[in-house]
Order: sequence, then structure tokens, then C-alpha cells
Amino acid sequence: MKKLIKEFTKGIIIENPTFGLVLGLCPTLAVSTSVSNALGMGAAATFVLLGSNIIISAIRKIIPKEIRIPCYIVIIATFVTINELVMKAYLPALNASLGIFVPLIVVNCIVLGRAEAFACKNPIVNSIFDALGMGVGFTIALVIIATIRELLGTGKLLGLIVIKNFAPVTMMILAPGALLTLGLLIGLVNYFHIKRKTNKEITKVGCDGCK
Repeated sequence: MKKLIKEFTKGIIIENPTFGLVLGLCPTLAVSTSVSNALGMGAAATFVLLGSNIIISAIRKIIPKEIRIPCYIVIIATFVTINELVMKAYLPALNASLGIFVPLIVVNCIVLGRAEAFACKNPIVNSIFDALGMGVGFTIALVIIATIRELLGTGKLLGLIVIKNFAPVTMMILAPGALLTLGLLIGLVNYFHIKRKTNKEITKVGCDGCK
């Protein structure tokens, strides 16, 4: 159980797809203009991650190595198509808002990367926890970025006015705002990782000295 929990939490903290591995930046920058878009994209990517990881893990031993990438893409594309059709039927406004970035999940580095780096080498249960962790981590990253951009760019959050008499910083909902927000957050995450690592090393040296 501890191993499964570790597989889940690594995608949220240590190997966060956006802040740690710096993957899937195209949809991250494009759809993080609002929290609703971020939640929609995060849920869509998590669904595809989960479905593709399960299938790829289940048939990993019968997929020839020479054609594994095409096989992965076909499997991923199947779940993306299911996802897109469901969104068009039940969430047309969200689907229109996310636009081309829903079908582009097929070539998302996060999904393909987990298929190649994890699902094809590990059993189904482990792959499920890996997919959920990466999906939740990606969603959290999107929501954090979108919250900052929507709040500063419009003064609203999920369509509700949060800051009254606020002069919106229009740049924040444009491409420069996305790059600026993402860059600052990645820098902040790296700072805390380095500080945490340094503190561990200092503690270890101190413990060795006590011995």
C-alpha cells in the first residue's frame, strides 16, 4: 500500500507534470485563462491517462517493441475520442472553450510519457495510481495557474466578482501573462525543492556528526 501511495503522490509533488517535469505546456498555457477551463482540461487529461495506462499495462507483454509507440497512440486516441464525444454531448460550452486542445491530448507529452515510462513496465494497479497521481497533479497545476490569471486578469473567479473596483491586468489572460505566471511558479517550486534538499543534507551531516 505504501508503494501505491508513493506512486500517487509523486505526480502531485515531486514529479508534478507541469512544475516538476515541465510537460504538457501547450494546453497549460492555452486553457489556463479560467478555472473552469482548467478543471475541464484536467478532468479530460486524467480520464485519458487512466484509461490508456490501464489498457497499455494490461497488454504490455503482447505489444511488439517495434510498434509500441503507434499502439500507444491508437489506444490514447480511442480514449480521447470517447472523451471528446461525451464533452460535445453533455458539456458543449466547455468543449467549445477548450477547442482543439481536447483532441490534442492524443499527442500530449504527459499521456504518452506515462505510457512509455511507466504503464508498459508495471502492473495494472500501479499504473492506475500513477495515472491518477499525474492527472491530479496536472489538474492542480492548471487550477493554480488559472486562479492567478483569472483573478488578476478579470477580478473574477468562476465568473463571480472577487475583487470589487479592480482594474484588470489584461496581460494576465493573454500569452505573456501565461508565460510569466508559469515561469514564476516553476521558479518558486524549484526554490522550495532546493531548500528542502539542502535542509535534509544539513540534517544528515548533523546526525553523522552526533555519531
